Amino acid sequence: MKSKIPARKALPDFMKGIAVVLMIQVHLTELFAVSTFSESLAGRISLFLGGVPAAPLFMAVMGWFIAANPGGLKRQFKRGLKLIGWGFLLNIGMNFHLFLKIFSGKFDLDPLPYFFGVDILFLAGLSIIIIAVLRVALNNHIAAWLAVALIAAAAGKYLPSPDGAQPWLTYVLSYFYGLSWWSYFPVLPWMAYPIFGFVFFLIYHEFDPAVIPIKKKLGFAGILLVIFLLTFRYGLSVSAELTAYYHHGLIFTLWAVMFLLLLTIMFSLIVSLKGDSLAVKYLKWVGRYVTSFYVIQWLLIGNMATIIYKSLELPFLIFSFILITAATSLLVWLWSKKSVFRYLG
Repeated sequence: MKSKIPARKALPDFMKGIAVVLMIQVHLTELFAVSTFSESLAGRISLFLGGVPAAPLFMAVMGWFIAANPGGLKRQFKRGLKLIGWGFLLNIGMNFHLFLKIFSGKFDLDPLPYFFGVDILFLAGLSIIIIAVLRVALNNHIAAWLAVALIAAAAGKYLPSPDGAQPWLTYVLSYFYGLSWWSYFPVLPWMAYPIFGFVFFLIYHEFDPAVIPIKKKLGFAGILLVIFLLTFRYGLSVSAELTAYYHHGLIFTLWAVMFLLLLTIMFSLIVSLKGDSLAVKYLKWVGRYVTSFYVIQWLLIGNMATIIYKSLELPFLIFSFILITAATSLLVWLWSKKSVFRYLG
């Protein structure tokens, strides 16, 4: 029986599903795994898989959908502000157990970085708003959008640190570039990925790569694969170093975009050839409810982390991944049955 999801939506859903599942495993490596695992080859590969195939892939797909379904400026502002609001609520929810420990005096930590931590929902919301404003001036001019993407990827490295400024200014600016350790996904450089996704859609819409013969697509994929293999050590070195990854610059962004193109070709072949397999169907389902899936896995992992922070060896990490993925899937399925919450997915 053929899938009821249109082909052009099946691929983005599949890609979003892969991205969020890979986010689960990398969150476990970051928060649950003992340091010896995180520093091992297996741990570095986990961090690599939780790099470009996770957040950059998710943001590029979001950019594709922004271009495909522009809506009005007011609608995009409301959508962006809603995601920012959910970002603050998620920070409270995922750190709830930690906040209890802090306010009870058991942990001597400043709670503000955990409340204002710049997670991906803030990036998504701010990117939607900024892209909506830029679209008024740039319309659908591909060259102009490419220039903005390159500037976004590079600019964060050259912005000054406001030494001696009021603390509130550091918190505000951390949403826009990497001033602090809690600025995980600042607008610069991370907004480059939804803009590249936006550009991919414009190119697809104007030139329709669907008419390109499969042999040429495979040839292009082969070239990308060779480049990827030759530069893999560089990509791994940045992806496996969290500070470098969260606050990377133009070179890594261009490498990541090359990798995203390769992944897109590979995933399109998987969806076209194995679209009715159980694994592909599951990942497409996850992708359709990606926001609620992302929120719930963080609620589980974040609150468990205060108990088992950096204490699990590999066998227990694998078990934790299976357990949290299954629990998240079940909760999302139950959540999706209640119409009042459906807009989360």
